[in-house]
Amino acid sequence: MLRTTAILTTLALTAGMANAETLRWARAGDSLTLDPHAQNEGPTHTLAHQIYEPLIIRDQTGAFEPALATDWAVSEDDPNVWVFNLREGVKFHGGQDFTAEDVVFSFERAKSETSAMKELLTSIVEVRAVDDTTVEFVTDGPNPILPNNFTNLFMMDSGWAEENGVVAVQDIANGETTFAATNANGTGPYTVVSREPDVKTVLEANPDYWGVGEFPLAYDRIEYTPIQNAATRVAALLSGEVDFIQDVPVQDLGRVDETDNLVVKSAPQNRTIFLGMNQGAADLERDDVDGANPLADVKVRQAMNMAINRDAIRQVVMRGQSEPTGVIMPPFVNGWTEALDTVPAQDIEGAKALMEEAGYGEGFTIQLDCPNDRYVNDEAICQAVAGMLGQIGVKVNLNAQSKALHFPLIQNGTTDFYLLGWGVPTYDSEYIFNFLVHTKEGDRGSWNPTGFSDAETDAKIVSLSSETDLDVRNATIAEIWETVQDNQLYLPLHHQVLNWGMTEQVGTEVSPEDDPKFKHFEVN
Repeated sequence: MLRTTAILTTLALTAGMANAETLRWARAGDSLTLDPHAQNEGPTHTLAHQIYEPLIIRDQTGAFEPALATDWAVSEDDPNVWVFNLREGVKFHGGQDFTAEDVVFSFERAKSETSAMKELLTSIVEVRAVDDTTVEFVTDGPNPILPNNFTNLFMMDSGWAEENGVVAVQDIANGETTFAATNANGTGPYTVVSREPDVKTVLEANPDYWGVGEFPLAYDRIEYTPIQNAATRVAALLSGEVDFIQDVPVQDLGRVDETDNLVVKSAPQNRTIFLGMNQGAADLERDDVDGANPLADVKVRQAMNMAINRDAIRQVVMRGQSEPTGVIMPPFVNGWTEALDTVPAQDIEGAKALMEEAGYGEGFTIQLDCPNDRYVNDEAICQAVAGMLGQIGVKVNLNAQSKALHFPLIQNGTTDFYLLGWGVPTYDSEYIFNFLVHTKEGDRGSWNPTGFSDAETDAKIVSLSSETDLDVRNATIAEIWETVQDNQLYLPLHHQVLNWGMTEQVGTEVSPEDDPKFKHFEVN
């Protein structure tokens, strides 16, 4: 209660200073870092998009929009080369000129070992600065969708990074803190005035922004307050202490939408929520089975999948605000089919029979790791799943904690059973495969702690980046999905639905990426 009172008191003190040009923004969780390459995570990218910029961006509808590059195309001389022409006259917040050398530096940095973005760049073998405003990307074969991978790949000033000792990407998975984690020097529409992680971040409009006159840029100050507690977050909106929240709790949608001067806007999100399982270990660390791994048996994984009542989660936990699914791929993504998306019916007796066949008729106990401040009703989803699995003898010990503690478990492979949500900014299955299906090695598989490893599947995944025959490529994508589904690699739950709450003065539509870009916002 003290935490709730403190948040509302802080917001009330700033409310009197707010005006039509200040946007007071809240959501459940904060950005994990200001280092633009250290974490591939939605709220982290959302804050970064206000400060840093990629070469290409997606607008509020999800369509491509030029950012620091004005145009791009495959070279007429070499199909393995993409040529990007850069925007001229752009400066970083510190006054440094943005040039092709900064692009080369940023991509090399993003390809490094501790970068969370390296899976997006696996096909790139060289980045060349032709001159100050031209960059060439050399790939290991023709890559027709390379630009799709660049929309969250932010550009840094090479000189600033060298001066401040942040040439290397912050190793966030192992708890490292660097200058770039708490300071920023981008080219974006807003500069960082102050930042207190998990408390408040203040941004102010960049007066030298290249986009002045091209975008509304209606707000000259952004005050960002993470509010994990759902009731407190809604109370802040209802009382007028914030203007915009990204995650209206499903139980409060009607109350917010029926309040004068407030509106709720909803849209399907390009994100799927699912459960992952460590099937590769010989013995699990957090179960009660000695000398064996029950998750290694596909029959156990299939039984767990059959035990989950996704429609009950939709109706009871999500209050209708989710779309149950049978695959870890949103409908926005190339490779999605209605057949793959078919929701498996709950079948407790069939699941019990599979558990018996696998030798676990008496069940077992296992820990489920879950975030409590990242996805809509994430902890409640895990509680519901725990109850459903209990019906087939799988007793779940729930470990719910903040995403800052949860994500390193997945990245470091120290979880046996976990909840994760995955968005697909490239709108293509290759992105999912590179992070979640490929063997965890080198520059792929960084979010795949399942232990699944298949050389033939890996080879198919690698082939996607250079296959120019789209029919052949799509056939390979279908084959990989068949492998994922046959092995019950994950337990899909639902596609997430977005609900943004705001005053009627805030002019925006919901982005399918859940990443508001405030330069597009208007004041109604």
